[in-house]
Amino acid sequence: MPGTAADHRDPGKSDRILREGDDEVGDICRFIDAEKATGARPGGYGISILCRVLGISRSTYYNWLAARPAAIARERAEDELVREIRQIHAGSRGAYGAPRVHAALRRDGRRISRKKVERIMRERDIRGITRRRRRGLTKADTRAAPSPDLVGRDFTAGQPGTKLVGDITYLPTLAGWWYLATVIDLATREVIGYAMADHHRAGLVTDALRMAAGQGDLTPGCIMHTDRGSEYTSSEFRRETKKLNLRQSMGRTGSCYDNAAAESFFGLLKAEIGTIVWESHEAARADVFRFIETKYNRTRLRKHPEYGYVTPLETRTLLQQDLTPAA
Repeated sequence: MPGTAADHRDPGKSDRILREGDDEVGDICRFIDAEKATGARPGGYGISILCRVLGISRSTYYNWLAARPAAIARERAEDELVREIRQIHAGSRGAYGAPRVHAALRRDGRRISRKKVERIMRERDIRGITRRRRRGLTKADTRAAPSPDLVGRDFTAGQPGTKLVGDITYLPTLAGWWYLATVIDLATREVIGYAMADHHRAGLVTDALRMAAGQGDLTPGCIMHTDRGSEYTSSEFRRETKKLNLRQSMGRTGSCYDNAAAESFFGLLKAEIGTIVWESHEAARADVFRFIETKYNRTRLRKHPEYGYVTPLETRTLLQQDLTPAA
């Protein structure tokens, strides 16, 4: 008695293929679907012959065929998700990794797991920027008496306008160094004051502090924390802190960790702007202004321990709402 088609198959091969994964089964079934005889393709092979030669059962092929419309719909949905992820990633100038991309998708109403976003970005080699370590700029003035450290590496604050950090960095341009001083509110991580110039004398950091006082709604006794650079130990800067009723605080000499929150911002700025050397001071100024005013403060997401992923300006609004007494 002649054997059946199943008798001529490699025993257990269909089960083996199924165990190896749907991708292999899918490839085989797609080949069968393309090569089978139909009215439009009368020269093709019969499904039974193709299944026997390729070592899968007809039921496997028909199950795949029945599930194909749903699979196509899933593929199209994932393609659309990939498009959205690439758009968010490009909008961040390549800075966002999976956590912030996931947060941005959720803000746009996408109900999706972070693991799925991580998988898609990993499979398509979509990566966030890894920041480079920054060299310090300011040098300690050993002749000036330092202020005490009132922060102690606790870079958190419960209310806006109560604890600030400041620092200076340099930006290389073809016209020479361009310097940026910033003041950041630790409650919101918002850059509330900044100044730029072709020097890093005391006037630069004092201008940044004045801007912070003008728009930061600082409370009396607010802490202003910096390193021990000569700009911050200068009489000009100290006079301004006293005039604004601030308490001056300083980390230890040579310890980047004592002012890590301020230094971290500069690493972020340089990584996300992406420019290594600017053509001019004006080009550097324009890029920094755009980054701080249109991106960092208003649109860049940062994880807050209570509110989740929000922008610095949203954090300020939420904290102020929490402080508003009930009617």
